[in-house]
Amino acid sequence: MEVLMNMRIVLLLLSVCSETVFCFSRGKVEVACGDMTPQHGVSDPSTKDPPFNIIADKSQFSPGDEIKVTLSMASSEGKHYFKGFLIEARNAGDLNEIVGSFKLISPDISQLLKCDNKEGSAVSHTSDSHKTEVQVIWVAPSDSPSSVQFLVTVARGYKEFWVKIPGPVVSQNGIQTTTSTILSRLFTSEGCGSSKSCLRDPEGCDPQNDTACHFLSFSALGSSVMFELSGSAEGYVSFALSQDKWMGNDDVYLCIRDTNRVDIKAAYVSGRTHPIISSQNILKDTAWRLSDGVIQCSFRRDIHLPPENLNRFNLDQKYYLFMAHGRAEDGRTHRHDRQPLISTYRAAITGPPEDLTGSRSPLLIKYHGAFMLIAWTSTVSAGVIMARYFKPDWPERNILGQKVWFQLHRMLMTITVLLTLVGFVLPFMYRGGWSKRAGIHPYLGCVVMALAVIQPVMALFRPAPDASRRYIFNWMHFGTGTVAQVVAVITIFLGTHQQALSLPAPWSTGVLAFILVWFVLANLVLEVHRRGFLPIGKYFKNVKIYTEHINSDDKEEVVFVPDENETYSVESCFKNIVLAIYLCVNLGFLTTLLWTISAV
Repeated sequence: MEVLMNMRIVLLLLSVCSETVFCFSRGKVEVACGDMTPQHGVSDPSTKDPPFNIIADKSQFSPGDEIKVTLSMASSEGKHYFKGFLIEARNAGDLNEIVGSFKLISPDISQLLKCDNKEGSAVSHTSDSHKTEVQVIWVAPSDSPSSVQFLVTVARGYKEFWVKIPGPVVSQNGIQTTTSTILSRLFTSEGCGSSKSCLRDPEGCDPQNDTACHFLSFSALGSSVMFELSGSAEGYVSFALSQDKWMGNDDVYLCIRDTNRVDIKAAYVSGRTHPIISSQNILKDTAWRLSDGVIQCSFRRDIHLPPENLNRFNLDQKYYLFMAHGRAEDGRTHRHDRQPLISTYRAAITGPPEDLTGSRSPLLIKYHGAFMLIAWTSTVSAGVIMARYFKPDWPERNILGQKVWFQLHRMLMTITVLLTLVGFVLPFMYRGGWSKRAGIHPYLGCVVMALAVIQPVMALFRPAPDASRRYIFNWMHFGTGTVAQVVAVITIFLGTHQQALSLPAPWSTGVLAFILVWFVLANLVLEVHRRGFLPIGKYFKNVKIYTEHINSDDKEEVVFVPDENETYSVESCFKNIVLAIYLCVNLGFLTTLLWTISAV
């Protein structure tokens, strides 16, 4: 008897479960109308990006209008089908409120449901057959809210489903919406240059599959412009319209993360200060998305605004575009983490679509970096080598009455000082004063500038070569130049990581380190050769001369060169070869760094 009772209970449970499964497979899912979650009870919703498109054939409506809504596969990768679905329309300002009713286009695969005591207020599947697309008609009610968003739940099976996929937002004609909605999909670079203008960093990136992509797009829609902004940031992403490439007096738009939502605001900056948030609500159809540390937002703005909207630019003009990101706290933005990306030229906001390019480094700062690199990694090193190891060469030749080595040395050092002077002034021109956020870099730069000026001034007052105190000048000249060169190299290493000229690391640091090692290696080879430890050829004649001078008390000859009467021989040819190889490699790596500066 007890066994029979247990069998009846088991059969009853099986019948209930099978009936439930059968009902769900036939789309009778009124029980899920509220949270739109399948009652499978076997797993959580998928966290992957839904591979579906949800499209509405209109963006605006009036009461009684009909809008076609299409649910379809977004790609052919993986399983190219879905089995079950649930489509609802809800108040974009209150996603708990179901709005309007639906009509069927394909009754063989879709059916109407009664949700929230409203007939036909949702649509679901009729079977678990494989589907790639379904279309329905939504009818706007007479008491429709200002904006409506379509939400969709899609299932491929009991263990793979997506809940409340946000679909497009449609707005009622003549009513300005103030509520932000959730974007249904990630932005994409598809159409950049053909249907919309884009500014991207890195150049050519796609925000759909690259979380490090900072992306801005805009396209004209009648009397308004639609903007899309995306970027990886802790607090906010923003862009600005500017009349020039200097920050200040700019029309700014910010997407600020506030816990689990994004506030989209218009602002204005009058200088290098915090943006002043606009009190007027000028943005329409605002929407946002947070995913994998990426902030995305979109909005529309009228091309022309009423006169009371101060500090807002008309969008039928050309502007430089600034794009920045950074941290935010309690709705207040902090200074951007990196130098803003600035478009290369003014873009026509309502003009033909363009695929724009930009740079995060201002032109003046690029010239600053280039001049300092040329001066302290190339011209100064060549000038030092010339003075230390080439005094005895070309003994019968003069340039304007002076020895060849001296004229070459003086020319190279003059170029170094001039490049340093110009490069030193450029950051002050850009910043309009002293930079408080550059760390020790500008302080070391001032030291280098001072030492670079002291060297030629000291040379003007040097005593005659045979003066008894000439050795004092020699040591001071040598010491000041060496200190300047060392400090300059340290300053350059620090400068490559400044916000205004952030070269790619560790690659750029490695190239700089190689240039430094290459200079030391060239000096080492020439010094070993000079001291006679590297005899070249059977015509080597100067070992005795080197040894005598090294053992003498003439410190000038020890520091600089052994003997100005050294005859031109195989040794001189060897030095010329070493110098030529050094200069070729040095210029090659210097050119690489200069190209990198031009590309940032």
